[in-house]
Amino acid sequence: MLKMNRFQQIAALLAAICIGMIFLWRPTAIVYGVQRAGLYAAVALPMALVLGIVHIVNLAHGEIMMVGAYSTYFLSRTFGIDPYLALIPTVLVLYVIGVAIYKSTISRSVTGSELSQLILTFGIAMVLSQTMNLIATSQPRKLSLSYVSSSAQIGEISFGTYEFVFPVLAALMLIGMTYFLRKTKLGKAATAVGQNPRGSAVIGINVQRTYMIIFALSSALLGVVGSVFMTKMSIFPMVGGSYTMKSFCLVAMAGIGNLPMVVIGSLVLGIAESTIQAFPGGGGWSSLVFFVLIIAVILVRSFREKTV
Repeated sequence: MLKMNRFQQIAALLAAICIGMIFLWRPTAIVYGVQRAGLYAAVALPMALVLGIVHIVNLAHGEIMMVGAYSTYFLSRTFGIDPYLALIPTVLVLYVIGVAIYKSTISRSVTGSELSQLILTFGIAMVLSQTMNLIATSQPRKLSLSYVSSSAQIGEISFGTYEFVFPVLAALMLIGMTYFLRKTKLGKAATAVGQNPRGSAVIGINVQRTYMIIFALSSALLGVVGSVFMTKMSIFPMVGGSYTMKSFCLVAMAGIGNLPMVVIGSLVLGIAESTIQAFPGGGGWSSLVFFVLIIAVILVRSFREKTV
């Protein structure tokens, strides 16, 4: 069950009021905002998992998703299969990549300083993006899929429907991750490790192995997101960078380990961006919402810390 403090309850109420007003003014802004929010949440949830348990900010987060997108793209082009079928081997490949990254790099700095972790994961991000640039060049790539152009019309409102796959994916990920953490033996062990690594080691939990599995699972989930992402969007080696920063912003707003609030934060961000784009000439201003949210979160949390 989602638990919110007083500040979060007030923020949720204000957000609901704003969403209602926007719906009355421009319904399509809500539709496209929900679709965009689904993508943001799907990308951010694996970061929330890693940050909540492994306690590391992975700046290569978006680049791992990019590798998943390219893997599905090349499998689809090479073997002539649908991206949703190519998703299965992509998930396995990304899990193995996650294990390799953790064992070769992350495991050596997981107990180090935060600055060292940031520099390390930033380096991993650069290696992944530049390697893909050498393999695939910087040319944007996109598959031509007939089903991604589906649309619907309700009254005078017309909108694309395929993009609702992102909110569905985010919902399935949230449900699956919540079930994993609360109901499975490994998930409960991972939760214990995230809360108290030293105590977990004392009672016999292999902390390093748990960290590795969680990081690899996060990479596998990003493989799923990347596979779905490339069915609609163009992909290029630097496509993941902006999603890393937005994911970090959403996790920071939600609080470490609060998966449902990541989804709610994504909804706020997605609808805010779509609303600004609904204004004439507002397309170029929508990206500022992300930076405004970061500043707002920092200011609000600083104010709350001073008043405690």
